Amino acid sequence: MSASLRLALGQVEPLVGDKAGNLQRAEALAGQAAEAGADLLILPEMYLTGYALGREQTLALAEPADGPSAQEIAAIAAKHSVAIMYGYPEAATGGTEVFNTAGFVDSTGDRLLDYRKLHYFGDLDRDQFDPIPGEITASCCPVIPWRGWQLGVGICYDIEFPELARQLAVSGADLICVPTANMVDCDHVQELLLPARAVENQLYVAYANYCGADSVFEYGGLSQLAAPGGQQTLAGRGEQLLIAELDRQSLEASRAENPYLRDRLFQVAPRGAEMTANFPHSS
Repeated sequence: MSASLRLALGQVEPLVGDKAGNLQRAEALAGQAAEAGADLLILPEMYLTGYALGREQTLALAEPADGPSAQEIAAIAAKHSVAIMYGYPEAATGGTEVFNTAGFVDSTGDRLLDYRKLHYFGDLDRDQFDPIPGEITASCCPVIPWRGWQLGVGICYDIEFPELARQLAVSGADLICVPTANMVDCDHVQELLLPARAVENQLYVAYANYCGADSVFEYGGLSQLAAPGGQQTLAGRGEQLLIAELDRQSLEASRAENPYLRDRLFQVAPRGAEMTANFPHSS
């Protein structure tokens, strides 16, 4: 089990519609991350293509999870011996459906996870992407082991819902990775919600955001690693490769001091079902 895990959060301006440019930049960022001793490079939501595309361009640029860009990302990861998480439009059902997806490739180039965004934000998200098929269950929120740590994923708006973070926490997550495209007028997410998610679930939250602007949105930067004790390692507004470290000893000490998961009474109940509580029995 690794006592620490070093992250590199790539806060960059969007290059809309420019796969080649984004792959070239990923190569440079992976090299910088490796030089800084990072184990994992996290890039923003829809990094491969930019976020604000519209339905037609999103479909045109989408690729399957094992597509040519995925193979190039895997080669970059293996070349620099650094794992990479990045957002991309995932083509599915023969290219007639597209999902907002985050891919995770380890430092040998093996693809370990593709997570589809669950919560769509506003008209643009709902126009560009298709709804996740089937019932939303815990299986939509996987937690995977990696280098002795348990990793979960949420994309942008997902982390603003406490239920998702709690589901990952009760599934054993030590870290939630969040590729995001959060706008400049939504700073409350970075200032309030991320540290709250980290503290209330006793885990780390790594949030990799865009900065700058495209033709639709201005992005707020402020990428960060939020720690279970409430501390934040925080980027500014401009382009930056933020280096931050997870510490196992600090995580375990915080969990011992703040045992929220152990002491909680209420369990999440499905809509329409009666809420249940684990009240201690009196002797």
